[in-house]
Amino acid sequence: MKLLKTLAAGIIALVAVFGLTGCAPEEMNPQDYAAIIDVRTPEEWNSGHLAGAVRMGIADSDFAAQLETLDKSADYYIYCRSGNRAGQAIDFMESIGFTGELVNGGSVANASTQLGLEVVTD
Repeated sequence: MKLLKTLAAGIIALVAVFGLTGCAPEEMNPQDYAAIIDVRTPEEWNSGHLAGAVRMGIADSDFAAQLETLDKSADYYIYCRSGNRAGQAIDFMESIGFTGELVNGGSVANASTQLGLEVVTD
């Protein structure tokens, strides 16, 4: 009986460990994207953004016009503070005809980890 309990505990531990590694952010190559887009406010951008990113604030009055300068068939990586505005930006981009892969990178910290890019300030 003790052997069975030990075996069951070992199996549970293995499942837990391998299950947790599935939650780790997947590493991505920044070179796979035509642009890395930060959709936050200027103040948020100034507090720290990914090296090489461009800011196209979703709340900016010219957001749609900025998007029109992009290749709609290319792949883009979009991030914000939590992933909420990035998701809204992706929905809007799809609604105006973007057909490439649009990745929601979530927060700036998550995006930094996924892409292996430094958070910088100007």
